[in-house]
Amino acid sequence: MELVKPSVDRLESLREALDRGWTSGYADPDRAKQELRDAPAEFVAKLDDREGRRPPITLPGGTTVPRLPGFELWMWDGTFCGNINFRWEPGTPRLPPTCLGHIGYSVVPWQRRRGYATAALGQMLPVVRELGLPWVELTTDLDNVASQRVILANGGTLVEKFDRPQALGGEPALRFRIPLDL
Repeated sequence: MELVKPSVDRLESLREALDRGWTSGYADPDRAKQELRDAPAEFVAKLDDREGRRPPITLPGGTTVPRLPGFELWMWDGTFCGNINFRWEPGTPRLPPTCLGHIGYSVVPWQRRRGYATAALGQMLPVVRELGLPWVELTTDLDNVASQRVILANGGTLVEKFDRPQALGGEPALRFRIPLDL
């Protein structure tokens, strides 16, 4: 498994994953499929927004917040296996309270338990280290033991148990930190 930059020539594999019910990272999978069909190059271009120029994000309660700079890479083993994304606030490792972590990832269900998430996070860390952050934070649900193992295997340490902001559901979660300034 390797991380690859999203590209139009790999979109059919993503489309197949969406057709099989995988939705992570795409709030509206039907809209994503429509965009894949109607404007594939634009869909791919939106996945790399290192200046944060895309429109604001609407939170579950309807509040809008500025979009952070970010980009997405795909897990690839000849087919689409999942995605990993990074977002940050330029000039600081801190994130606004409406963004729970720097890195998020998801593996399609039929490719899980192969170490892909662990490998993807391990491959992503040197990429984000180039941005000069001293550390990154990731959050998980309390019961997401698999994700916690992925983070721990990549040098993460538990920082805190906290309650998500009400605008993001208010449920308890765990925050981990991985140092990058090694």
